[in-house]
Amino acid sequence: MKNKVLFALTAVFVFLLGLLASSIINRKNEAKYKYLPKVKINENEPRNEVWGENFPAEYQSYIKTADTTFASFQGGSAKRDMLEEDPRLVVLWAGYGFSKDYNQGGGHMNAVKDIRNSLRTGGPKGEGDGPMPATCWTCKGPDVPRLMNEKGVTEFYSGKWADKGAEVVNPIGCADCHDSKTMKLTITRPALIEGFKAMGKDINKASHQEMRSLVCAQCHVEYYFDKKKPGKEGVPYLTFPWKNGMSVEDMEKYYDEIEFSDWTHKLSKTPMLKAQHPGYETYLTGVHADRGVSCADCHMPYKSEGGQKYTDHHIQSPLNNVANSCQVCHREDKDKLIENVYERQQKSTESRLKLEDFLVKAHIEAKKAWDLGATDLQMKDILMDIRHAQWRWDYAAASHGASFHSPVEIARVISSGLDVVQEGRVKLARLLADLGYNKPVDMPDISSKEKAQAYIGLDMKQLHLEKEEFKKTLLPKWLKEAKEREANYPEITIE
Repeated sequence: MKNKVLFALTAVFVFLLGLLASSIINRKNEAKYKYLPKVKINENEPRNEVWGENFPAEYQSYIKTADTTFASFQGGSAKRDMLEEDPRLVVLWAGYGFSKDYNQGGGHMNAVKDIRNSLRTGGPKGEGDGPMPATCWTCKGPDVPRLMNEKGVTEFYSGKWADKGAEVVNPIGCADCHDSKTMKLTITRPALIEGFKAMGKDINKASHQEMRSLVCAQCHVEYYFDKKKPGKEGVPYLTFPWKNGMSVEDMEKYYDEIEFSDWTHKLSKTPMLKAQHPGYETYLTGVHADRGVSCADCHMPYKSEGGQKYTDHHIQSPLNNVANSCQVCHREDKDKLIENVYERQQKSTESRLKLEDFLVKAHIEAKKAWDLGATDLQMKDILMDIRHAQWRWDYAAASHGASFHSPVEIARVISSGLDVVQEGRVKLARLLADLGYNKPVDMPDISSKEKAQAYIGLDMKQLHLEKEEFKKTLLPKWLKEAKEREANYPEITIE
């Protein structure tokens, strides 16, 4: 009897062992054939769906970036009108395009659509603010490296935004970060290479783990359009202000030395700096970067399906994917981890909003001083304080996740901004008294976006009418031209 039981157990064990061996063999075969290419990806191929033929799992996860349903305390992908949430922004950006329209980004697949829909890019002529230069397309999709390779970098930056509206049609995707032959991570935007060179660094020496952040740093950084670049004068050449370093003070010093400003404030007449989105610079000052954690580790964590491990290309807030991002290292439960993030962000926001309040008052008080006859000499130091304080505020605000990525550094930056703006307001109070004005300056009602935009003189009705006309006339023309061009692309061949 014992022998029969032993025989039966042995048979079951051998059977299960066989199943395990079969599963292992199947998984190995899946891994072996998973990345056999189905089509040849031609050089400069901008269409993400073509790359997806060879990398279906990555592509299927990538298209989820079109989802705009997740909202967090500070971001996510859900639609949010930032000016409506905080009308003070309208006054802070008076005279600049962001006072017209500033919405939460809708994920990489919506990048091209978002910039077309923005009021900042203007009406039926696509003229936007100034009009906007073609350089504004630089981070919107893989048609950009295609154009840079076909026409040249300087030629791409030349001209107006509307000039390339029929060319940049594929949203941020595969060819922005990967080499079409080797599939290795690669830098496709020359500004990042040039930024490293300005600091005396060679980006070609970066490790693979560093590259998992650097491909993001091609766009998630502070930059400006240099129209005085030697040999390229007049061309709004995309440049990173890293010559002195990446800190808020280093970049401020750089801008001051070259006397650069993004715009002149409509109320205070301050030569302003607009921080773009210095996510990479602030990330480097945080504990995750110090521990060697890359952007992709949290925003594109590894994922397993059918026994296959790959990078999840649903680039999103880690708070919408806590299990695969945060909990790989942190053993706390999901709710606790999110609570920790929100606590840091809420405390930072409290200080940032105080700085906003003081800046709004400073701009309006400066306008009062001008109205009373203040001279350029009297206002010079005051305007520099406003410039520096708002630069620090914008650096902290525009870097989006920085209040979590680097809460200590962001707290330092905001506190220094509070000091600077208050110094400026003390100077303003003294100047106003010298000009015979000895009472607090009346503050306008900017309790809503509409009231704030009316206060700074924006005709929003006209701007919306112009945008609707753009969608009816110029946009269809672009889409038709793009479709005709893509029909003439090299034939996709089977490997």
